[in-house]
Amino acid sequence: MESVTAGFAGAAFALFGAALLVWTGARTIQRAPVALGVSPVASTALATLFGVLFLVLGVWCFARV
Repeated sequence: MESVTAGFAGAAFALFGAALLVWTGARTIQRAPVALGVSPVASTALATLFGVLFLVLGVWCFARV
């Protein structure tokens, strides 16, 4: 049963991380703000960092299956 939970968590983390990276990349290419009211460099860096972090966490969950 734990493998089902780890698979679901891995899929959720990986999908969120990939979507966050795609969205951040699209906003950066369009030169649009990633987050309103925040420094463009800081918001892009943090969004990229968390996108990669969620992808790595998703892969780690899949490795536990």
